Amino acid sequence: MLKPTIFREYDIRGVADLELTDDGIEQLGRAVGTYLQRQSGPRVAVGRDTRLSSTRLRDALAAGLKASGCNVTDIGVVPTPALYYAVVHLPADGGVMITGSHNPPEFNGFKTVCGASTIHGPAIQELRRTIETGDLVSGPGSEIAADVVTPYVAEVAAQFQFPRKIRVVFDAGNGTGGPAMHRILERLNVEPIEMFFEMDGRFPNHHPDPTVTANLEALTAKVRETGADLGIAFDGDADRIGAVDERGTILYGDQLMVLYGREILTRKPGAIFIGEVKCSQLMYDDLAARGGKPIMWKTGHSLIKAKMKETHAELAGEMSGHMFFADRYYGYDDALYAACRLMEIVARSDRPLSTLLADLPKTVTTPEIRFGCPDEIKFDVAARVAAELRARHKTVDVDGVRVIFAHGWGLVRASNTQPVLVMRFEATSPELLAEYRGEVEEVVAQARAAG
Repeated sequence: MLKPTIFREYDIRGVADLELTDDGIEQLGRAVGTYLQRQSGPRVAVGRDTRLSSTRLRDALAAGLKASGCNVTDIGVVPTPALYYAVVHLPADGGVMITGSHNPPEFNGFKTVCGASTIHGPAIQELRRTIETGDLVSGPGSEIAADVVTPYVAEVAAQFQFPRKIRVVFDAGNGTGGPAMHRILERLNVEPIEMFFEMDGRFPNHHPDPTVTANLEALTAKVRETGADLGIAFDGDADRIGAVDERGTILYGDQLMVLYGREILTRKPGAIFIGEVKCSQLMYDDLAARGGKPIMWKTGHSLIKAKMKETHAELAGEMSGHMFFADRYYGYDDALYAACRLMEIVARSDRPLSTLLADLPKTVTTPEIRFGCPDEIKFDVAARVAAELRARHKTVDVDGVRVIFAHGWGLVRASNTQPVLVMRFEATSPELLAEYRGEVEEVVAQARAAG
């Protein structure tokens, strides 16, 4: 039986060799097949990333899907956006992407699409209950293979005609984004410098998580060495983008949202944007000042996509680099497409990328700070932290607790993907940043010690 803790808020994820057993994943395949047939239909696209455990998990999942009567289309080793594209393009009634995303190599997991939506929250718990109760359908299933990367590459590349040639460094992190991005770049007015484009599930060069600054060191150095216009990095399954400007300065997800949002507002006045709780207040203020309607929402790709559909937002984004374009695109998170949109902004400008955000007020921020906390207690710890901080300050409780200070803010929330609490801080000076961070971290430490 699969551990209940692997069924998370917006995906299913665990240590592959310990928690994702063949028998358990075959049962998961039957549960997913049962759910999809009851909700949308039997046609299921299945993709996988390059992790060493992904082929084994694919075989077990496909066996369960077929045992439930599903017709499986195997699209092979692909970026996660290609799985989302496959559901639209084939078309399919749903899809499953086998990926550990940005997690260490020993992890793996499953992102599940039903109709046009990624399932999350109660629906994921329903899969768990379906396995536990044995309420599973059976039937004769089938399996075929299909190439969706070729039409995906063609459709993405066809959108972009850059007015000037730009030099761009790419770091694919040995994940699944490299081969597809190479094919896109062949069709664009770009001089690419490709790093770590060979898929390797051991991730031998660095961990494929562009939110960690250490993982961008090779990209930053190469941008400076080559005089490139910018640098772009992908996570392991290429649904998250990282970026640096021509000076090698990191552009975080909320800064990318400002760049993308400003461009969209030149064409769509009053556009709605969704940012998550870790995004800078500067992002919300800038988009609002330009006539946009920014909304603060919960972290998580499934939750963001659901909110986008509810509000008809043109763009959503997370600090982690998930960028969701409904403007000119399908509304799912696609780092390869987001890379093209960023290159388009640079190619259309006669100014360096570093100057395009120079008019934003200056604040001091931290990157995401991850504080180890076991999965079994992290939500309880986060709740105790929220209660204590709520008693002291004004807060926003959309997701975890965002504390509003006089000249900045701090956030604490439990990660839905890792055994950590996530924190971030912003203030108008380093001294205030240290003060705010110190107060919040003391509360976190006390709550964690209490277990």
